[in-house]
Amino acid sequence: MTRHLYLALGFASLALGIVGAFLPLLPTTIFIIIAAYFFGRSSEQLEAKILTHPKLGPPVVAWRREGAIGTRAKIAACTGMAFGYAVFHLTGNPSPVWRGLAAAGLVASAIFVVTRPRPTAEREAEQAR
Repeated sequence: MTRHLYLALGFASLALGIVGAFLPLLPTTIFIIIAAYFFGRSSEQLEAKILTHPKLGPPVVAWRREGAIGTRAKIAACTGMAFGYAVFHLTGNPSPVWRGLAAAGLVASAIFVVTRPRPTAEREAEQAR
């Protein structure tokens, strides 16, 4: 039963990650990381497919090994958060309390993202230049 639940959660996370590749307000990488986690507990083959995928694999591997987030991913995440807040602020006409809570949550999230180390491979490539 647990294996099937993890498998279903893995597919749901993967689906959200795929949708996030096309929608600017929905993140991709975090859902792929979550999918790999659930597949790791339910299907070694599906986990391996994510980890060895040429585009999806490197960020997941960097996160697992080092807790690292690449520079471009950091920029994309922070830009997406700022854009999402702007849409929320301009279209929702929220009260000052909700604006403040949303801003505080996004600032905390941005601080978390920005303070993660860059992947070793990215640092080594920069040093080689």
